[in-house]
Amino acid sequence: MAEATFGAGCFWGVEEAFRKLPGVLLTQVGYAGGITHDPSYEQVCSHNSGHAEVVQVEFNPEIISYEQLLDVFWKLHDPTTLNRQGPDVGSQYRSIIFYHTEEQRLQAEEFKEQLEQSGIFPSKIVTEILPECPFYRAEEYHQQYLKKKRG
Repeated sequence: MAEATFGAGCFWGVEEAFRKLPGVLLTQVGYAGGITHDPSYEQVCSHNSGHAEVVQVEFNPEIISYEQLLDVFWKLHDPTTLNRQGPDVGSQYRSIIFYHTEEQRLQAEEFKEQLEQSGIFPSKIVTEILPECPFYRAEEYHQQYLKKKRG
């Protein structure tokens, strides 16, 4: 099994998209990349903790590759908008990849470079690619939020 961590705006929709993929075993929403230890949702939304809303994905690389996860990540959001996705504005919604291995770093950087050179996006890609850091699981009501909301 392997792990991947992505931030692509509000974590509710991002989590649902990854959770539905064959080969994804577990998804968790949470916070990463900030300075506050074990922040609450309110602290993250205050813009003082420095965290991004992220989804941690546990996957079976024999069924789905990291590159396939990257492909979904890039298609889920607009990686050219700084600290914004749709109507959601704030640094917690930034586009970010936390890599867990050197191979993931190389794949993420290569994918980003290919996208930039392709001209698919009219503006520069602002997605950060950083080493994994502490992941803090979000409050339970955020976990699989959209699935719970539909009942």
